[in-house]
Amino acid sequence: MQKRTLLLSALLFGALLFHSCTENSTDQESMEAASPSGDVLVAFSLSADGRPLYEVSHKGASVIKPSGLGFDFKDQPKLMNGFEVVSHAVESKEDNWEMPWGEQREVENVYNEMIVNLKETEAPNRALQLIFRVYDDGLGFRYHLPAQEGVDELVITDENTEFKLTGDHDCWWIPGDWDIYEHLYSATKFSEINAISKRDHPNLAQTTIPENAVNTPVTMRTAEGLHLSFHEANLTNYSGMTLKVNAADNSMVSELVGSDRLGAKAKIGLPFSTPWRTIQISENAGGLIESKLIVNLNDPNKLGDIPWFKPMKYVGIWWEMHLGKSSWDLASGKHGATTENAKAFIDFAAENNIGGVLVEGWNTGWERWIGFEDREGVFDFVTPYEDYDLEEVVRYGKEKGVEIVMHHETSAAPRTYTQQLDTAYALMQNLGIHSVKTGYVGKIIPAGEYHHGQWMVRHYRKVLRTAARNQVAVNAHEPIKATGLRRTFPNAIAREGLRGQEFNAWASDGGNPPAHLPTVAFTRMLAGPIDFTPGVFNIKLNPWKENNQINTTLAQQLALYVVIYGPLQMACDLPENYEGQAGFQFIRDVGVDWEQSKVLNGEVGEYVTIAREERNSGNWFVGAITNEEGREITINFDFLPSGESYEAIFYQDGSDAHWDDNPESLEIVKETVDASTTKTIKLAPGGGVAISLMK
Repeated sequence: MQKRTLLLSALLFGALLFHSCTENSTDQESMEAASPSGDVLVAFSLSADGRPLYEVSHKGASVIKPSGLGFDFKDQPKLMNGFEVVSHAVESKEDNWEMPWGEQREVENVYNEMIVNLKETEAPNRALQLIFRVYDDGLGFRYHLPAQEGVDELVITDENTEFKLTGDHDCWWIPGDWDIYEHLYSATKFSEINAISKRDHPNLAQTTIPENAVNTPVTMRTAEGLHLSFHEANLTNYSGMTLKVNAADNSMVSELVGSDRLGAKAKIGLPFSTPWRTIQISENAGGLIESKLIVNLNDPNKLGDIPWFKPMKYVGIWWEMHLGKSSWDLASGKHGATTENAKAFIDFAAENNIGGVLVEGWNTGWERWIGFEDREGVFDFVTPYEDYDLEEVVRYGKEKGVEIVMHHETSAAPRTYTQQLDTAYALMQNLGIHSVKTGYVGKIIPAGEYHHGQWMVRHYRKVLRTAARNQVAVNAHEPIKATGLRRTFPNAIAREGLRGQEFNAWASDGGNPPAHLPTVAFTRMLAGPIDFTPGVFNIKLNPWKENNQINTTLAQQLALYVVIYGPLQMACDLPENYEGQAGFQFIRDVGVDWEQSKVLNGEVGEYVTIAREERNSGNWFVGAITNEEGREITINFDFLPSGESYEAIFYQDGSDAHWDDNPESLEIVKETVDASTTKTIKLAPGGGVAISLMK
């Protein structure tokens, strides 16, 4: 009741604030909208030459200075200035909804929306609509291009959305790559961003970084301690947006991923609405993680209930290939995806409360899957190798209560995949396989298209829709970025889109440093669920990889099951490395689907602590991780229900633990806790703590 009263009070405040705004008002003094609490304010105006401008403030302090909007087109005049305001209106809205799976069950979607209708004062008198939605955790805005007489489609050569910052902020960024997101994050001042220096990627050959631009989400912290994250929501039939950096005036401008074949950034039919351009705003770093701005800006669920997908933990035939124990292809003589090996993983999963088994390398084509220009038609997504009996493996899994996770590697030849989509997904539905991991390693075929351009955005969406028709959930690797579409299509369950665990096994640059994941939690994870594949117990990778290792402690590997969110969580290590390991009990116990989540503390790139309540059980799990700096953290358990006691099991760094010197040192401590308990815990360098709290 108290929560509802506060909500209504906030909406009433918003209504009083905007009482002067009517549908036909053109008074620029009143063209503004505040969040329900009044903390975030967006104001709209026109420049002297009629260019649309917006600015943003938080609690009266400027966050974004007046910034311009507009487009460049092929064979059409710019849509940039010479506008007048025809009308504008502000309305308070509430659209609360329930996640079918996710970080929390109930999501509040309360905002104030301002719509500004513009028209050019001179011929051709084109119309433009701008839509702003203002939340307590930030805002989103988008362009709407109405149908116009004599114009069926537009070819966009540039979108000119500006973000003029108020200072030289601290930034955590990866370069605006048109093909991959698998870069390490840099922590610099805004003025020191140099994406071009990251152009030569040491491991993957397809990198294209044409401008000094950053990918989104890009996270910043102002001198006053305000945290910002810039991204986009509902990326549909459009190119992915990077942000081009202008250090001279602390500004960014949208730089869409292009198409060499199209000679432009995007081709759109009218009417058309762009993705939302988003700015998350929080007074502390943890508020960025708790924000639901990105999913809230997407359309409601179009699939309804999807009981055929259940969040789960999984194991599989994958890590052993990265270690060199086995191979994806049959011709190597050490093929991993055999019927016998798959059954062994099924047995292990059934014995350890693990719901699924991923099998990579099961289908023909792996002999020519990467490094070849003639990759079209290589993979067959329905024909297994001769030593893998797909139907028998599925049958055996059902007998043991374990699902098979399908794998489709396209080798970045999406036309070949598209030709087989219906057949491949029909096979999955007939076998009762309800989740697939897709992959797009390599340069996109045809030449001139990129992983993050409009052509591939359409492809990823086609895959998602085809999968939904066949009751299949998609975990995409080498994907387009997550932009909250999981709300609309809840079969979009997870994606890679970052430097994952496998880089620790084969990267020539030392793998992911200890600061990587405490940065990922406040950057990439803001976009959506991640398939990171934690759970390595053999930290030094002996005897397989003498020159590689995992740059965390064992306790941190356990904590990642709580910190790095995804509805699919892999226990990625070899089964034999879990034998006799007391810490494996945490993986058996930890949930994957959450009633609610709370960020207890954290700083970008340094450390973070997250608590999550498991759906239906009432059990809680806590994870904390740190960078290369050892530190003490204090956990207040006041998030627990009052009057209830829990058995807490702490899986924590040993007193002598260190991510490099002694990474597998682990202590397990049990005690009873309740809402009044406060604990101070020491995290080793590169370490962490995982806590299970059972009623």
